[in-house]
Amino acid sequence: MCSKICSNLLQSSSTLSTELTYASSKVSKILFPNSTSPIPRSSIHEFHSHKHVHLCLSPCLRRRSLTIFLTTFLWDFLPNTRPALLLAEESELQRYTDSKEGFTILIPSSWTKVDKAGATALFQEANMGSNNIGIVVNPVRLATLGEFGSPQFVADKLLQAERRKESTKDTEVITVAERSGEGGLQIYEFEYILDSTRGGMKRIFSAAFVASKKLYLLNITHSDKPESPLDPQKRLILEQVLHSFNAAI
Repeated sequence: MCSKICSNLLQSSSTLSTELTYASSKVSKILFPNSTSPIPRSSIHEFHSHKHVHLCLSPCLRRRSLTIFLTTFLWDFLPNTRPALLLAEESELQRYTDSKEGFTILIPSSWTKVDKAGATALFQEANMGSNNIGIVVNPVRLATLGEFGSPQFVADKLLQAERRKESTKDTEVITVAERSGEGGLQIYEFEYILDSTRGGMKRIFSAAFVASKKLYLLNITHSDKPESPLDPQKRLILEQVLHSFNAAI
């Protein structure tokens, strides 16, 4: 049963990252056949693992790695830039809480909430619907996320699912992490690059947790093409969104 539900988690996360805006209400039932019905900021812990998957990557993915390096350099080695970057983040984010489903998250204030079948909540960037933040909530029979497996195990399976898609050209894991949420809640976080024939290069930030017998999945999808790469400030904002995903008090 655990193995079956774990498989459902991986399929759901993978599907959400690339097809959330086209999801239907039937997807939830297909991905979760055992489901019975639809369904203060945490400190970030040190990464439990940080693994790069070597897949004979294209030059585009190598350029993405360089962008990541430069962003890290600005943040870690030029501390005078931090206040300005943090101020920019705070001014662009507002808290969204779904009391009914029991989760909370920060959302860019300029992004618009839209209704899409299959998504519990979906937010899109103005004039750029392919850049979106989606949350899906579904009932599960497990009590904790750890019963699905370790963060690295889930990340490996997630990338395997991406590679099996005919549209996938290249994919690379950037980070795999675990942090504690509300009341010590176990939250897994992933970042990876996806080069696909459907939309080109994308940056994916994902998070998952289980609370009150519900599985909460977050996927942040943003275009990261060579001609218009994800800039450091926007990246920091999306990371803040990722880290803010939590169970509502």
